[in-house]
Amino acid sequence: MPRVIAAHHLARRLGDPGIQVVFVGDETVHAQGHIEGATCLRYADLVAARPPASGLLPDSATLARVLAEAGIIPTRHVVAYDASGGGAASRLLWTLDCVGHDDWSLLDGGLPAWRAEGLPLVADTHAARAGAPPYPVDTAASRARADADYIESHLDDPDVVILDARSPGEYRGDDVRAARAGHIPGAVNLDWTDNVDAAGDGRLRPAESLRESYAALGVTPEREVITHCQTHHRSSLSYVVLRWLGFERVRGYDGSWSEWGNDPRRPVSAGSNA
Repeated sequence: MPRVIAAHHLARRLGDPGIQVVFVGDETVHAQGHIEGATCLRYADLVAARPPASGLLPDSATLARVLAEAGIIPTRHVVAYDASGGGAASRLLWTLDCVGHDDWSLLDGGLPAWRAEGLPLVADTHAARAGAPPYPVDTAASRARADADYIESHLDDPDVVILDARSPGEYRGDDVRAARAGHIPGAVNLDWTDNVDAAGDGRLRPAESLRESYAALGVTPEREVITHCQTHHRSSLSYVVLRWLGFERVRGYDGSWSEWGNDPRRPVSAGSNA
């Protein structure tokens, strides 16, 4: 199954016992109308706050419980979707990479695209599949995650590029959302919304167009890419897009600007993409 799956493609696979569809978002939205068989995972359960950082990966015990409650087990292919731009669903998929679960897809365009194609929704509360044991979580050796020390130690590494998925105003330092404004030195900026086709019901832009946009910034498959935003919500979509485009070495910085921008020990730059 592709990393990014179209709504009509997923519709043909519903009922496959090897697939678990997961809606990431508010339980009320899920109950009002969701894909048949989908479970609901609250976005808040995918993040942990340790001020000043507000979007960190939860501890292993929490993740083991949360993933199991969503019906996720190692042998199932997870298809995630949300109702709000793909960032929430992508945060789940990045989390799965962190725990070594490589079998996943993002529903292209999420709930809006599903509705736009006239595909059916069910309106009820769908419980997690019974009997699922706690998910075996071990994030200690994950290569999907980067922390601040790792980033700072690679600021001058030509093999590593930092991708800032925040808005251009945040990147330049005009829009201040932490104690300090600006961006990580050397980082390049592509707003997470630039991954999406504005006229396509929330669907992603064509793969080749996205490759060109990233390549213009030096984000190329032979380099390691570290994505971040304010809390690694928006940048999770950028992470998933890069994985879809075939990038093998991608990490997400869950501390993101809420951590870096509030830590006076870390260097900061301002201005636009070079």
